Amino acid sequence: MRMHDPRVIDARGKLLAIDALGEAQLESTVEVMNAIFRWRQAEQRVSEASQEYMQLSSTDMKAVRYVIVRSDQGEVVTARDVAEHLGISSASTTKLLDRLERGGHIERRPHPHDRRALALSVTERTREAAEATIGHEHARRFRIAASLDEAERGIVVRFLNALADTGEDTWPKSS
Repeated sequence: MRMHDPRVIDARGKLLAIDALGEAQLESTVEVMNAIFRWRQAEQRVSEASQEYMQLSSTDMKAVRYVIVRSDQGEVVTARDVAEHLGISSASTTKLLDRLERGGHIERRPHPHDRRALALSVTERTREAAEATIGHEHARRFRIAASLDEAERGIVVRFLNALADTGEDTWPKSS
């Protein structure tokens, strides 16, 4: 079944007016929608495999990646930085960091400039695992994006940004 074809998912025409589209335009648009769906499935599989391999939740992975990136930029990363990046409370951040430290993923050390704070770093074992999973996949994706010419990249960026904007204020507010 072609779940991205408006003739299937909107057979009554309540959501989309497709009468103005020719058959070729409709077919190629469905192909784009199918490709997006395939990309989302692939992205989810990679994310789940990486989380399973590293034994981390999605939030844990985001925290680890943040600490790696900021550390690689020469920044000292604190629990407050992680909390702000993830948009979570300090209590939730403490639980997250405790879990990551128990799992051997991060280390807490004295902050070099602030005696009241601790600096966070990712263990070498976790850094290597992140590079072997998500880092490797990111590099593959970057090479694909780099293989496009400038005009193609502009089209892709415009398209993906327009898709991202469709998620803004889409759902009715619950009362």
